[in-house]
Amino acid sequence: MTLTSFVRKNSFRNKRRSILTVLSIGFSLLLLTLMMTIWRGFFVDKGTADSALRLVTRHKVSLAFTMPGFYRQKIQAIPGVVAVVPLNWFGGVYKDDKSGNFFAQFGTDPDQFFDVYKDFKIDPDQLAAWKHDRQGAVVDAELAKKYNWKIGQKIVITGQIFPINLELNIRGIFTAPQSTSSLYYNQKYVEEGVSYLKDQSGMYTTLADNSDDVSRISSTIDGMFHNSPQPTKTEDEKGFQRGFLAMLGNVKAFLLSISLAVVFATLLVSANTMAMSIRERTREVAVLKTLGFTRNSILGLFIGEAVVIALIGGIFGSLAAFVLGNAAAHNVGGMGNALAVKVGTMVFACVVAAFVGFLSAAVPAYYASKIGIVEGLRHIG
Repeated sequence: MTLTSFVRKNSFRNKRRSILTVLSIGFSLLLLTLMMTIWRGFFVDKGTADSALRLVTRHKVSLAFTMPGFYRQKIQAIPGVVAVVPLNWFGGVYKDDKSGNFFAQFGTDPDQFFDVYKDFKIDPDQLAAWKHDRQGAVVDAELAKKYNWKIGQKIVITGQIFPINLELNIRGIFTAPQSTSSLYYNQKYVEEGVSYLKDQSGMYTTLADNSDDVSRISSTIDGMFHNSPQPTKTEDEKGFQRGFLAMLGNVKAFLLSISLAVVFATLLVSANTMAMSIRERTREVAVLKTLGFTRNSILGLFIGEAVVIALIGGIFGSLAAFVLGNAAAHNVGGMGNALAVKVGTMVFACVVAAFVGFLSAAVPAYYASKIGIVEGLRHIG
């Protein structure tokens, strides 16, 4: 019998304890995988090449304040700017106010929207139909699939913030690199019914010509309106998304503390299990030594068992996180895509699990391997 097969057979000799340990480690690694995924989604991933060229300009004080329409022309005149498009949050209700029916609705300019969002793909005929229908709208493909919307279908969104209901015709269905769960309509349609929104915009999205111009354009925009009654704050698309997280506090520190707590808890669970297992097998160690097993082979046996148990828990936990995270990203879309678990994150979580298994068994396995044959055979417990 090889050492590998010996480890495999002994890993689950106490099935109840081993299974409970696997489940405990699995749940901990599920949390760790989700935390690492959120960290990576908001603070590491840069998005697509086109999204890295987009800048979002909003009112410096709050998203609740609007900016005048002439800002768009001034931004467009900045060297290096390819196109500028307004975005206005509507915040209406479709069907009912249940969370499952929530999705983003933005008023914009159909003529230039896809000039800025070049990574969004739509059929040219559908785009032309949207441009020629004041009540037209385009929707994300995943959102259309969720509600079974078809081209030409009419939908009604009840206004909650503004005193108007949107009676929209689905004119186009677009695909994005990641699901946005968003609907875009012609802002002129709302302005006709809400006079105080005329020539006002909540945000402007700007497409830069190349990455070297992004920082310069951002500072130029904010400098241009620094002394105006409506000062601006401009940041890249990823930074704008992180701004929502900042409203919750120091998210980086929160994610880091949760991750460390999870790893520590996993280490305690695994260490307790291995210490009990090794202590119960003191006489077995003595017998193994009489059969010719060396200290190193016994050390490898116990550490191997711990790594196998921890690794199985890590695999189950990361797979569960993959299913839950990607289901959430699919249903929520938008910033919820940060929950989409990548294979690299799963592999890293499994490596952490294996490392925790190694650490948890290293000390008790070392002392067990030092026990003499006579001392081990006399052990009672």
